[in-house]
Amino acid sequence: MSSTAAVAVHGAHAEPHALGFWRTYIFSEDHKMIGKQFLFMALFMMSIGGLMAMLMRWELAWPETQVPGFGWVPEPFMYEGAIPPNTYNAMFTMHATIMIFFVVMPILVGCFGNFLIPLMIGARDMAFPKLNMLSFWTGAVAGVILLSSFFVTGGPAAAGWTSYAPLSAVPIYTGVDWGQNLWCISIIVLGASSLMGSINYITTIINMRTRGMYFFRLPLTIWSLFITAILLLLALPVLTTAIALLLFDRLGGTHFFLPSGGGEPLLWQHLFWFFGHPEVYIMILPAMGIASEVIATFSRKPIFGYRAMAYAMIAIAGLSWIVWGHHMFVSGMDPVLGSGFMITTMIIGVPSAIKTFNWLGTLYKGNIHYTAAMMNALAFVAMFVIGGMSGIWMACTPVDMYIHDTYFIVAHIHYVLFGGSLFGVFAGITYWYPKMFGRMMNETLGKIHFWITFVSFNCTFFPMHILGMAGHMRRIYNPQQYDFLKPIIPINEFISISAFVLGAAQFLLLANIIWSYFKGAKATENPWYANTLEWTTPSPPPHGNWPGPVPIVYRGPYEYSSPGVAEDYLPQSQLLEHSTGAANKRTH
Repeated sequence: MSSTAAVAVHGAHAEPHALGFWRTYIFSEDHKMIGKQFLFMALFMMSIGGLMAMLMRWELAWPETQVPGFGWVPEPFMYEGAIPPNTYNAMFTMHATIMIFFVVMPILVGCFGNFLIPLMIGARDMAFPKLNMLSFWTGAVAGVILLSSFFVTGGPAAAGWTSYAPLSAVPIYTGVDWGQNLWCISIIVLGASSLMGSINYITTIINMRTRGMYFFRLPLTIWSLFITAILLLLALPVLTTAIALLLFDRLGGTHFFLPSGGGEPLLWQHLFWFFGHPEVYIMILPAMGIASEVIATFSRKPIFGYRAMAYAMIAIAGLSWIVWGHHMFVSGMDPVLGSGFMITTMIIGVPSAIKTFNWLGTLYKGNIHYTAAMMNALAFVAMFVIGGMSGIWMACTPVDMYIHDTYFIVAHIHYVLFGGSLFGVFAGITYWYPKMFGRMMNETLGKIHFWITFVSFNCTFFPMHILGMAGHMRRIYNPQQYDFLKPIIPINEFISISAFVLGAAQFLLLANIIWSYFKGAKATENPWYANTLEWTTPSPPPHGNWPGPVPIVYRGPYEYSSPGVAEDYLPQSQLLEHSTGAANKRTH
């Protein structure tokens, strides 16, 4: 595939300087190291959130039975190795909180945002390196605060990741119930971390693009991160305000959300979902950008409809602010108001459909290379379409009244956020791993991980649509207590077994990351024969990113220099063995 654009070089190079261990690996101001720190923190938190998912699935398939290997856990978390109801409530609360706020966001926004933005726009570093370092450590502190709630009286928060009032506003143990308080403090601190990152991203993209890198020459990954940063900057203050009011109710004797003092519980829902729906796109837009990059590279074609893709992401971001009410159709909302939210929710599917057809247009007649990264990117598109189609059912008020708070909703959100976001994460890690660490990941192991994950994911979450249509409520502790759910208990068992396989498959990814770091083949400058600026740097990039002057961009990032040249259609065997010299020949 052709090079990004034809590039030249200009500017003075900042000479690398020696730093000690602490400044290089711990309190680093280098955007690349900070991106890796976000990655490792998120993978650690993923292991904790994933463990909670496995415990929940055990309880739903085999309620009130001993969990193998957990007989040593003391009360109140376990009762003779079985999961008590209060622990189950804490598990689904902390699982969702960790996976959303401490896994998907840190990887997609923190890791890829930090690592890629300067490299893809031709900058030496972020606009504010010290603020960048502080954003990571503030996020790490937020994670420590959240995990510390496991060790306080009453255990961690148990009101769901949405923390609906009045349940979340009333302390369970008056004066000593610190689990929910720590949840609130953790999310506020994490919000401060995200705001620091957003300010850095926006400033860097606007002010530090290399010569010739106009906005409509930005790679779609940068467009997605830029739009995401704006959403974060506008949405997080709303959530922070809502949580501050919740803490006042819990600790200060106020009644913002408590009906007993004249408060309004629905106020929490409005504030939370006004943040919450832009949050959905905060978690999916970066994955859309990553998928666009990977699909274009391994189709050996420029992205189809580049400007349409950029405008579609802008439209999604804009519309995300006026659809929050579809989460509240069962709250007694006026039908006229509900109809407005129903219409806007259906309209937001239009720009998503534009993106989907553009991905298909990119694949059409492309010389597709089925690398592990490409397979994960294609899975992202397929799973996102399924999740989006189920979302149309929920946009229809009469249908949503029936399936609201059932496992149909659980299936939908996991198809969007696991099938969407995490397959995007897997594609991004596999694609940029050579640039991050200077080594190639094992392709065979990557494909095995993909296929086991893809099959077990669909076996886990697709049957949940059936459970939801049968009336299976979400967040119940023991489905065997409900006579009408007893006939579908075998489906729950099948889902749980599939979930265990899905969880085990992620150890293959972890093993591939670790093994490849030490034993993987050394990566060339541009092993994928890609065409964006990060592939013009050594692998891994040095301090200052480019050993010489930074590139000047003369053409758009998704254009051929010579569409008919045979080099644009390298066979699979040559793709992974591509030499830097061949790439450099095509950059003029």
